Order: sequence, then structure tokens, then C-alpha cells
Amino acid sequence: MYTGQTEQPCCLCDDPDTAVRLDLFPRAVQLLKNSGPIAWRDIEGEVSLHFCESDWETVRDLVLDTGMSPLGRCNAARASMVFREDFEALLNDVRDEPDQTPLEREMRRRAEERVERYGDDPHVSDRDLVEARIVLDALDELGLPADAPET
Repeated sequence: MYTGQTEQPCCLCDDPDTAVRLDLFPRAVQLLKNSGPIAWRDIEGEVSLHFCESDWETVRDLVLDTGMSPLGRCNAARASMVFREDFEALLNDVRDEPDQTPLEREMRRRAEERVERYGDDPHVSDRDLVEARIVLDALDELGLPADAPET
């Protein structure tokens, strides 16, 4: 029986020995390689990407030194995510799509806070900064405004 998120291999090279995990909002799945068949609206909670030690160094340098996002190279099939149960098929009932904007808004707020505090706060690590920049880049690429209204 599936009981939730599991550790996944490196989303770039498939190495099962991973060193770093980054969390993204569900809509960011659209930016991953091979994500076409995934219904991002059915993802509950965050999507986790795992990286092996050597790929993490590459990702870190790519994001911090060049300002580029690695998401287009990350395989969606290697991401860890939880899907809502398919009650529609079971009960012959249609449920509303989950509203992902509160999670997106919270992840933007956290990411902006981490970018602002990096260097001044010893609790904000390089990993935190890389994750924050990837989240902000993904939100911008998907056209999700910084000042999205409350719903």
C-alpha cells in the first residue's frame, strides 16, 4: 500500500544515493521534463526533487552563478509527489479542483524571505537560497504574479 511520498532517485541522473531535496509548488511540475501526462492540479502539497551530490554541485553553480533554472532537465518521473485520491471515479461525483494559490503564495513569501535573509542569517543556507531562487524563477516563468489577490 502506498502511504505517501517516498525517497526518489536523483531527478537528473537516476542515482539512488541522493544528498539534497528541494520542494516546489505543484504547478511547477509543468516545467519538468516528461511532465505532460501529470495532472498538476491533482497533486496535494509540495513536489520534491532529489539530487545526488555531484548533480547538486552542478545545480547549485547553475542557479547561483548563472541564474539559470535546472527544472527543464529534471525528470518528472523521478519527482516525489502525492496525488489526491480519485473519488470521482469511485463515487461517480465531480469534485472541485484544489486551489493551489495559497501554497504558491506561501512558497513565494518564504522564498523572498530567504533571498533577503541570505548572508545575514546563519540559518539560511546555500541550499535554501538555491531552492528560493528556483521557486521564484518557476513562479515568474509560469506567470504567477507576486501580488496575487487572496481568494
